[in-house]
Amino acid sequence: MNSVLLSIILIPILEIYLFIKIGSQIGAFNTILLIFVTAFIGVYYAKYEGLNTIKSGFLQMIKNEIPAYEIISGAAIAFAAVLLIIPGFATDFLGFLFIFPITRKLIFGKFSKKFKDTKEKKNDFIEGEYEDIEDNDDRKV
Repeated sequence: MNSVLLSIILIPILEIYLFIKIGSQIGAFNTILLIFVTAFIGVYYAKYEGLNTIKSGFLQMIKNEIPAYEIISGAAIAFAAVLLIIPGFATDFLGFLFIFPITRKLIFGKFSKKFKDTKEKKNDFIEGEYEDIEDNDDRKV
């Protein structure tokens, strides 16, 4: 079975299960309130982290480096914001994992290493010394 189709089926089942379990513990009104609070906090924090990532990306470009981690991080923050807007506790948990910088670095750190510029660049020049020789000199090369 396709993994996308499987996730489309399993994620709502997991969310409904968590709604029932958490709702029975803290009540229906508190469960709904908790869903809205996590959505608002998550979207606000996604905006904050997104702006920090853009600033960091510009600083990398000023240094003439490829902002690989910032590109991956920006996509992860956008995905996290979508997960936080979708009602549910499992999607909120994944969204908060992608939105915090510490867990984002753990998850996506190895991907950005592939795109980093190495300092061992091939030089396009040869070092040496030269001396101008006039045509009138007896020393011709």
